Amino acid sequence: MAVERTKAVPRVLVVGAGIAGMQAALDIANAGYEVVLVERLPSIGGRMAQLSETFPTLDCSQCILTPRTVEVGRHPNIQLLTYSEVEAVTGQAGHFQVRIRRRAAYVDWEKCTGCGLCQEKCPSKVPAEFQRGLGPRKAIYTLSPQAVPNKPVIDRESCIYFQKGRCRACEKFCPTGAIAYEQTDTFVETEVGAIILATGYDLYPLERMPEYGGGNIPDVIDALAFERLLSASGPTSGKVRRPSDGAEPREVVFIQCAGSREPQRHWPHCSKICCMYSAKQAILYRHRVHDGQAYIFYIDIRSPGKGYDEFIQRAMEKEDVVYLRGKVSRVFAEDGKVVVLGADTLSGQQVRIAADLVVVAPALIPRPDTRRLAEMLGVEIDERGWLTAANGDLQPVETNRPGIFLAGTAVGPMDIPETVAHASAAAAKAMAVVKRET
Repeated sequence: MAVERTKAVPRVLVVGAGIAGMQAALDIANAGYEVVLVERLPSIGGRMAQLSETFPTLDCSQCILTPRTVEVGRHPNIQLLTYSEVEAVTGQAGHFQVRIRRRAAYVDWEKCTGCGLCQEKCPSKVPAEFQRGLGPRKAIYTLSPQAVPNKPVIDRESCIYFQKGRCRACEKFCPTGAIAYEQTDTFVETEVGAIILATGYDLYPLERMPEYGGGNIPDVIDALAFERLLSASGPTSGKVRRPSDGAEPREVVFIQCAGSREPQRHWPHCSKICCMYSAKQAILYRHRVHDGQAYIFYIDIRSPGKGYDEFIQRAMEKEDVVYLRGKVSRVFAEDGKVVVLGADTLSGQQVRIAADLVVVAPALIPRPDTRRLAEMLGVEIDERGWLTAANGDLQPVETNRPGIFLAGTAVGPMDIPETVAHASAAAAKAMAVVKRET
């Protein structure tokens, strides 16, 4: 009996448009294949868009990222679907049928010019998720000044019109008539030859760590919030100010392995990048507050990358960051300070520091919707919820299902260079599928 051979669909679906998803999409698109890039947020860039600088070079994160986001947004071979989620996938390698939900933005992006007047006139303010709650956003908003696409969306939950039936300020002032309150979710049906999952990571919430205040102390923040304080596009324009009163903190304590390497209470795995970014943040703090003092509590230091160990030494020796080997037992507010109780296991001494600001390096954890996506696709995940490669040593980007590949921190903690390399490997594997006959 003759075997029918058909050409694989020369198109790849990439789920997630952080640095991993963008790298994979650009590799594939530049090779001449079509890409459907799906991102759940209104704009692309992922976690890297929230960073101030990168280690160990202290290069500006946006200076590296923005040319990539612009290229992705303009590439003729990339169909960019932001504010969207994958609803269903059927088929097999070479011929996957995909259904994608595009959430209603309540703004006609074809008419919108991105002038920003609607955001300026909107009276409703809520904490901005992109700023980790340290600054406000409007009910109609873009994630950041560098957003790609630079088109706003309306948050129904905080919009006065949707909640109370009045206001409509954005509609009144929009010069192009782009506000579309009647807009509904739409669906996109497409066929692809391969799929790359680049869904990224979340941070273990402070609310689940009562030993560090449980999220109830304003001047105890997570490391990503501190990145926003350091960023020129952040809520304080790059000035280090503590959230409670806007004062410049003179003593800052950084706590590593918060929720990581604690199988009894939290997560058992090492989050891999915390040693480096805590050193980076301490250095940047010293550059902004020259007479400030930074302390870092650590269990041990893991800095295996090129130039990483030298970067840690720079923090210790040149920037006078005090490293304390030991675990913090308790953090609490007292007399306008944040008191940190811990131990220095090298000297055997108990340590008490009355700090102005405490920065917690929380565990990196899988995104909650990754499990839903894995179950839909029939892709394996481990007991903690990370996507699992078919063989971590020899097939690090392949899954148990042919035609579906993994990129970046969807499989576990990685730094940016490793994430980019991992994404390029996934792109190469996906192209090998779509160019062959099946």
